[in-house]
Amino acid sequence: MTHPDYPHLFSPIRIGNFEAANRICHVPTDISSANADGSVNQRVITYHERIARGGCGFLIVGASTPDRATGRPTVTCIAVDEDPLIPGLAELAEAMHRHGARCAVQIQHPGRQAAWPRKDLISATDQVVELPGSAGHEVVYAEEAARGKSIRAMSVDEIYALAEKFAEGAWRVQQAGFDAVELHGAHGYLIAQFLSPYVNRRNDRFGGSFINRMRFVLEIMARIRHKCGRDFPIGVRYSGEEWVPGGRVIAESVQIAQLLEQQGAAFVDISAGIFEAPAAVMDPMYYPQGWNTYSADEVKKHVAIPVITSHTLRDPAYCEKILAAGKADLVGLSRQMIADPEWANKAWARQPEEIRKCISCLTGCWQESLMVRRHMRCAVNPAIGDERFLDIQPASRKVKVAVVGGGPGGMEAARIATLRGHQATLFEKTGELGGAMLFSCMLPGKNKLRWYADWLRRQVAKLSVEVRYHSRPGLEELKGFDAVILATGGKVVRPAIPGIEADVVSTYLDVLRCAVTSCEFYPADREPPLDCGPAVLVWGDHFGAADAAEKLAAGGRKVYVVTENPEFAQWMEPCHRDVLMKRFAGGNGEGLTGKPFEKPVTVIPGATVVEIGDSGEVTLMDRRFRKTTLQVDNLILASMEPEESLYEQLLDAGVVAVKIGDLKRVRNVLSAVKEGANAALTLGEGLALNANRALISE
Repeated sequence: MTHPDYPHLFSPIRIGNFEAANRICHVPTDISSANADGSVNQRVITYHERIARGGCGFLIVGASTPDRATGRPTVTCIAVDEDPLIPGLAELAEAMHRHGARCAVQIQHPGRQAAWPRKDLISATDQVVELPGSAGHEVVYAEEAARGKSIRAMSVDEIYALAEKFAEGAWRVQQAGFDAVELHGAHGYLIAQFLSPYVNRRNDRFGGSFINRMRFVLEIMARIRHKCGRDFPIGVRYSGEEWVPGGRVIAESVQIAQLLEQQGAAFVDISAGIFEAPAAVMDPMYYPQGWNTYSADEVKKHVAIPVITSHTLRDPAYCEKILAAGKADLVGLSRQMIADPEWANKAWARQPEEIRKCISCLTGCWQESLMVRRHMRCAVNPAIGDERFLDIQPASRKVKVAVVGGGPGGMEAARIATLRGHQATLFEKTGELGGAMLFSCMLPGKNKLRWYADWLRRQVAKLSVEVRYHSRPGLEELKGFDAVILATGGKVVRPAIPGIEADVVSTYLDVLRCAVTSCEFYPADREPPLDCGPAVLVWGDHFGAADAAEKLAAGGRKVYVVTENPEFAQWMEPCHRDVLMKRFAGGNGEGLTGKPFEKPVTVIPGATVVEIGDSGEVTLMDRRFRKTTLQVDNLILASMEPEESLYEQLLDAGVVAVKIGDLKRVRNVLSAVKEGANAALTLGEGLALNANRALISE
């Protein structure tokens, strides 16, 4: 059967000795949700089974360690280093097979990038590393300074012993009933450390020349064939380019693929980057869809085995074009499957508008989960890491709920409340839903937030949620509801300093106001964004400050950023911050082709504004009370704080009210969506506030 819209995407493909029903691949993702001993639990099974049920043809389970004692990529990764782990792995394979999917397990030793243990880490060569974007980053305690992690070189005997452990792990994967195994040779993990001319400085049989750097992975493959037989498919994931001086470039990646094919590899999985340059590994919002496909395209020209491409693939139509053009054999989706496990089914049903696209924020799946050693979460899909949201059931008692604020948290609360049968009314003070997400519309490279805003807006309309635009409900109106969910966000801080009311003073809200008039949701009464002069000072350390600075600098302005902190944007997800600071300096993220800023952004840390003149003369004071002045055309306020006056009024009147998102504490999309979802899921019989002012029921 040929699909009318996506004939290539939904055509079968032969991989080694098996056939996958379509070209959609879940590329390996360490969801860090196994038990502490590395055994498979229900959370791991549920995650992968949902994706298989969602129509994905080939699933690669991510990042299983072959040796917990010397390296775990995350603290609760899967392990394949003991026979008692096989039964759990078998349950995992069966859960995917019963939905028609083919599946593999990726074996990954992190080497220098281990999250655990923290000390005595192994690599190809001795080194001291600082890898703040990696899950195996150095832990720096509150009263300490970063020193870098000391890594030791493996002996030749240790290398051969670990190759044997990789092969033993592959044998266990085969015994569990998986269709294939993949070796992780990308992103600066252990196999990649041997492959990389940048990392591998050995002068023995495992370093130096191309073939010597290949020897470790080839030895592993040989030992796997010995234990599993020549028919058991082996794939290798590696970075097409490493994006560091002296690192691998695409020409050598072609050689690697050719040699792997000669040595019996069943497929290659082409990724990107090394954690010295983390953005290319994790591709935050800045990276356009399919930016890395060029590397798979080049490799595919030189091998006959299947080639998988990945990195920021979101649209089925875009993926179809890649396959139709012969640039790859399979399209690999990772974080997109986290955001929406039903991606394949929705494409098959010709409903691409129903796909909840990953926004590449990296907050739940990386910054606030794996990097701080927790289970994985997702900013746009609350069911990830919280199975209560997998199958939302009708409430035992239906209530009338007012949701005040039409941002991401408010819309998610209204959506889930309606799905449970409640009568939700959504109040929005402007003429458009979307809240703070709409500020991304005007930012070069960051408008992926629009994807989620549009999805939520369509869901609200599809569910016929009552929306009252241009509405600021007061106490009397809200008394008529059984519960009130306040999602009104924060307010811009206006410090009481001389000149704060000057005409040159505006806010980041004015700078980032959306002007995409072609949008189907655009309200006719929206004011245009502020047109700033050639020199602008942004005062604050918040998403609004970073985004306003980027927008203004991209427009050719000279931008100064003043923060009271020792560094700017320390709260930001590290891969985003890596690109941001390179752009501030007049450069760009690795692999990005956008135009750099004409004028670098000047960050002034450890300082604050103490006076503003009517003509734009701004007086700054540092921590040693020294004053300096800057002459600017505009000063942009970009600090936020919660506005709780309505909340206190509701509590005093005995109304069941809760606050979510920035109204609770200024944070990010993940927090707003999670809290909105939690509030809506709690609505039901016995609705009340407990002694902590938290919503409870039943």
